[in-house]
Amino acid sequence: MLAPLFDHEGEAWVVLTRRSGHLRSHQGEVSFPGGGHDPADADLVATALRETEEEIGLDPASVEVIGELDHLSTISSRSFIVPYVGALRGRPELRPNPSEVDAVLLVALSELLMPEVFREERWPIGPEERPIVFFELVGDTVWGATAAMLRQLLGLVTGTLGRGDLDHD
Repeated sequence: MLAPLFDHEGEAWVVLTRRSGHLRSHQGEVSFPGGGHDPADADLVATALRETEEEIGLDPASVEVIGELDHLSTISSRSFIVPYVGALRGRPELRPNPSEVDAVLLVALSELLMPEVFREERWPIGPEERPIVFFELVGDTVWGATAAMLRQLLGLVTGTLGRGDLDHD
C-alpha cells in the first residue's frame, strides 16, 4: 500500500482512492492505492509502486519512498498491510483504472486535521471493544485500516505521534 504525498501551492496533500463497487472486497470504500504481492515483485515496495501504477497510473519513477507506517491487519478481510509513504514531485496527473477505482481523491492534510472531520468510536469486536477511527470528508467517509494509517501519517507529519502509538482495526 502506498500513501502518496505531494505539495501543491504550499500545502501538503495525500492521494486516496474510492474502490470500485464491483471488487470482491471493500467495495466503494476509500483507501490508499495498493494490493497484493506478486511473485515477480522484488519486494513489498515494488508491490506498492506496481499496484499504485495499475490503479491510478502513477509512474513509479515519480515516487520517492520516504518511510513506512506500522504494519497492520484488517479484521473484515484478514489482510496484512505494509504501508509505505511516498513523496511526489508536485501534483500528479492520475488516470484511475475503472476496473479497480471509481475515483481518485486528492485531500489536503489541513482538511484531515480539522477537528470536525475526525472521530473515534469503540466497537465490540470479539470479546473486547476496539477503537475505530473515521475521517468524514465531503462525500466520503474514511474508516478502518485506511483511517488508522491516515491517523498515524498525520501524527508523524505534525510531530504529535510516534510509530507504534496506534491501535489498529
